[in-house]
Amino acid sequence: MRFLLDTCTFLWWMVDAPRLPSGVRLLLGDPGNDFYLSAVSAWEIGLKYASGRLALPLPPEEYVPSRRRTCRIEGLPLTEEAALYVPRLPKLHADPFDRMLICQAIIHGLPILTPDPQIARYPIRVVW
Repeated sequence: MRFLLDTCTFLWWMVDAPRLPSGVRLLLGDPGNDFYLSAVSAWEIGLKYASGRLALPLPPEEYVPSRRRTCRIEGLPLTEEAALYVPRLPKLHADPFDRMLICQAIIHGLPILTPDPQIARYPIRVVW
């Protein structure tokens, strides 16, 4: 199965955080699953790092690609189609990064691995 990772899910996976439920850990460890990290998440990570709100062992331009390669996570570019889907979303979630991930999940038919209950209010499959 294919999954889009929420930014927090990616970051928690990289440090094996206890916040990851056992069912999610099983999905992440299954070599039959494919995982995607959006360019939007990379942007969010970069902004949080630059503002001092996110500590990483390496600068994000090194950390994100190296961790993606190590964990066999594909990058998901932000397409014009996904960006132009934003006005069609109901305003249930205020976070612009999450709204873009929702658009990408809709456009690409990907369930999102996220603990965010607000994302689950949209017409996409949320797994947690």
